[in-house]
Amino acid sequence: MPLPAAIVPDAYRPACARQVTRMQADRPIMNRFILDVSPVSELEGLRELRVEGGRNVAQRCATITGRQRTTTTQEGAAGMIQTGEFRGFEVSMEDPGILVITFNRPDRLNGMDAPMKRDLLETLTQAAMEDPVRVVLFAGSGRAFSAGDDISGQDKGRRGEALVPDIHRGHDNVLGTINGLRKISQPINTAIRGMDKLTIAAMNGVAVQTGFSLALSCDFRIASSAARMGSGTLRFGLLPDEGGHYLLLQMMGLPKTMDFLMRSRLVGAAEAHDLGLVHEVVEPDELMPRAMDLARELANGPQVAMRLLKRSLYNAADQTWEQSLEDIAARTPMADHHPDSREGVAAFRGKRKPSFNAWLEE
Repeated sequence: MPLPAAIVPDAYRPACARQVTRMQADRPIMNRFILDVSPVSELEGLRELRVEGGRNVAQRCATITGRQRTTTTQEGAAGMIQTGEFRGFEVSMEDPGILVITFNRPDRLNGMDAPMKRDLLETLTQAAMEDPVRVVLFAGSGRAFSAGDDISGQDKGRRGEALVPDIHRGHDNVLGTINGLRKISQPINTAIRGMDKLTIAAMNGVAVQTGFSLALSCDFRIASSAARMGSGTLRFGLLPDEGGHYLLLQMMGLPKTMDFLMRSRLVGAAEAHDLGLVHEVVEPDELMPRAMDLARELANGPQVAMRLLKRSLYNAADQTWEQSLEDIAARTPMADHHPDSREGVAAFRGKRKPSFNAWLEE
């Protein structure tokens, strides 16, 4: 289905091109195109940039903006996904349809700067639109999952600059701070929580601030027994501005969230499990094998029904009883009339293990 073109004013470039999928009949179709832009100087003099919909949007954006990447394109049953080294992380594709994103700045405890965040947002955008991707797994290299924003070299007191890495030069003011959050940082967690595919965070070590909120945005969290996690933003006089406060409130309730954030608590994996922040705690050498086992289990499940259920569950958190019933009722026909449901019933009657997702292999 062709997507509409988008016009980008001069002095702007694509930060991401996001296609939102909707399940219809037996296959998903692309039914909406969103272009997110941020001010830069690279495109000065460019009157307009026409970006047309398609599977190589992220690749064209990278070419236009001059980003240096060492990537390859892997072709699957229904599309392509870029893998390889990006700025601050690596991407690999594992069977069956598991996209592994490994944060790879161990010398900075996998701290995130603005270029890394932009590349990550593009990768998530591409993952959301590609059928071969069934599960997205986040991991960290070295001794940290992610220590959050990389604020090295920034001085808030000397020139009144914002102590976050999302602000373009010359935009270090209140409006620039808001734009940085709304255009770069917050959309990452929104993309993770909002994508239909299931997501997993394998928390190998320290996960604070941005890294912590990213993990909370995932559908599943498995922690190494050596992991520590918390917000910690108040230690810098900052706010948990990427959605962590909202997610903690849903997971723990107001009293525990108030205590956790106001006291800038940093908790170990066992306490995090007791608080309901992680699903499992395993020994360090068992973390990635266990995370991959879970990813394979989820990837082999009925993708259409699981994606519909994920959205309905998140919606239900903010709905009344009647609204939640209406929501699940509206989604049920899409699952009931999908080939996966026929396969599930046939497997039950035949006393065999179901083989879902044949539609992904067509």
